[in-house]
Amino acid sequence: MVAQSIIIGIIVGFLFYELTGFSPGGIVVAGYLALVINTPSKIISTIAAGILTYLLVEAISNYTILYGRRRFMSMIMVGLAVKWLLEELFIRIRVHDIELIPVGYVIPGLIANDMKRQGVIPTILSIIIVMAIVSLILRLLL
Repeated sequence: MVAQSIIIGIIVGFLFYELTGFSPGGIVVAGYLALVINTPSKIISTIAAGILTYLLVEAISNYTILYGRRRFMSMIMVGLAVKWLLEELFIRIRVHDIELIPVGYVIPGLIANDMKRQGVIPTILSIIIVMAIVSLILRLLL
């Protein structure tokens, strides 16, 4: 089901981008999040990690030159660090609720990159719309 969700997410995300001009947070994000649509806390924590990543890279960019591949790599690396830190924090304070930990290691960075490119609100709305469509297609097909 993971592969189907990712493939459908890529196709629907591409069509959504072609129709609206807005990207749903990266090519695999909506497919990944559609897998956990029944756990809203995971979706919220993943988007929150993306926002935190975006804000941290924006702060870093005040002190260094970040554009193009450097900015993208910064988003991915900071996203990895944010996800890892959230996991460590939840384990350390003995919150073993896996639903609070963001999905995937690169997903927050991909979300943050699109937030930088097209804005926070359009990215979040695009993710929600495409994720819902992917989830609906998965339910109808599987």
